[in-house]
Amino acid sequence: MDSVDLEVLKCSVRWQQEGHAVLLVTVVRTWGSSPRPEGAMLAVRDDGLVVGSVSGGCIEDDIIDRVRREGIKANRPEAIKYGISAEEAHRFGLPCGGTIELVAEPLSKASGIADLLEFVESGRLVARTLDMATGAATLGHAEATDGLAFDGKTLLTIHGPRYRMLVIGAGQLSKYLCQIAVGLGFQVTVCDPREEYTETWDIPGVTMVRTMPDDTVMDMKMDERCAVIALTHDPKLDDLALMEALRTPAFYVGALGSRRNNQARRERLKEFDLTELELARLHGPVGIYIGSRTPPEIAISILAEVIAAKNHVSLPDILQVEGAKAAREIAAGEASCPIPPAPSAGATSPSAAHS
Repeated sequence: MDSVDLEVLKCSVRWQQEGHAVLLVTVVRTWGSSPRPEGAMLAVRDDGLVVGSVSGGCIEDDIIDRVRREGIKANRPEAIKYGISAEEAHRFGLPCGGTIELVAEPLSKASGIADLLEFVESGRLVARTLDMATGAATLGHAEATDGLAFDGKTLLTIHGPRYRMLVIGAGQLSKYLCQIAVGLGFQVTVCDPREEYTETWDIPGVTMVRTMPDDTVMDMKMDERCAVIALTHDPKLDDLALMEALRTPAFYVGALGSRRNNQARRERLKEFDLTELELARLHGPVGIYIGSRTPPEIAISILAEVIAAKNHVSLPDILQVEGAKAAREIAAGEASCPIPPAPSAGATSPSAAHS
């Protein structure tokens, strides 16, 4: 789930424990363009304090205004639509023709939000079924491919880490990358059998394992919601793991290194009988080209490419490290070869003189 929505759950539980009434608002349907996806959440405290988002801000303002004026008096959830008319779409800042349907749920003990948060923080993927007639909710097992469902009587929402990431290597770059990846909602595992790196690992919310990377890839049973990123520069650790990862449905498999190292890596991987199609799935050098040089910048570059792959966005070659650097070299070569000046009027070119 989105890290913003996790913060919504945390605040909802804390506010309830402090004795506040809380309204939990969930996007359940959208028509046309929508600033936030189905499942996005917003929590409003009885004094108007808010966390989360369900739109670009205008719908939030309307909900907050209602809570401040009327309080949170309802005792069961209700469905609300915004943007049905062109006037409302303009008023609430929705794109032309956009419509959004929300479920506004006054939280109670029967809502089970504290239990939901506990499951999510333990790394479990959970299905929450809300009874619109009573406001009671039940929790159950969910699969990564499950999605939100709303039929007017019950609301099914999925919570927890939808996407997993395996990072091979526990160096400095990995620390920055993992911190950001956790914030992006990934369930992150770092694999590094080298004690000199793992002994100083201190990134919260990340699972550390000291097994061999290729064994870890197989143990994690990679699916289409997994990303694998090799960052050690050590072929003994990276290559076998990449070989196993490229044979899985993982949506992203990448490795750090220069263009020369990347080409050498591909040649080594060919010896493992990987097909051309499997080799073509390897992202390397990893990241998009932003001129990054420091570990934090390189981490952002890598994760930008991962998110693009996750969202099924195909990046042009010029944005990728290899394509961008090749283009720069071509441009630099052209700049170092000045074009000779055109001959003045009436002058005879050397070739013409000998013709």
